[in-house]
Amino acid sequence: MIELRNICKQYRTPKGAKTVLDDISIVFPPRCNFGILGCNGAGKSTLLRMISGAELPTSGEVLRRASVSWLIGFSGGFHGSLTGRENLRFICRIYAADIAEVTAFVEDFSELGDYMEMPVNTYSSGMKAKLAFGLSMAIDFDYYLIDEVTAVGDARFQKKSKAEFDRRKERSSLLVVSHNSNTIRSHCDVAAVLEQGQLLFFPDVESAITHYENQ
Repeated sequence: MIELRNICKQYRTPKGAKTVLDDISIVFPPRCNFGILGCNGAGKSTLLRMISGAELPTSGEVLRRASVSWLIGFSGGFHGSLTGRENLRFICRIYAADIAEVTAFVEDFSELGDYMEMPVNTYSSGMKAKLAFGLSMAIDFDYYLIDEVTAVGDARFQKKSKAEFDRRKERSSLLVVSHNSNTIRSHCDVAAVLEQGQLLFFPDVESAITHYENQ
């Protein structure tokens, strides 16, 4: 289970403090695929970073009683001077994952071929995203944090990615943030809308989408 208790997040701007998240409390139960809709700049990625532990709230607390992935869709955590294979080994050691199993999965899934032996700073943005996505799927987590990732690769790779998501949903939970209603409709069981710092929960995905699209 993941629980947010009275989460607030503010950033300093030249015009003063800007509140992005304002006193949010919610529980993300296990085995429930949860979607959060919001416009660009609403604070969706900020919320996921706090859930992952990559960023701290201004006040409040995040309780994690389960294993939580890094942000899928975010590839900035790779060391650019290391090869794809070397980055995999490094991350496997951090998460105590089997290096051989993870590497075999990522090589097959990402389809990067010889680029696995090349420094990541030579990759295109799409190649980095494939490496990050493949690595995320290679390690088991109770919760997968997904930030606008569905457009990676061509149509065939996107189809393969969705099939892998569907397999993960059989034993894990997805927490998906997006500005795209179809992404939430495709992957989630319930949904909320993030607007003006507030997280508005709806009993079903279609109700959340209707509210979001009528803003």
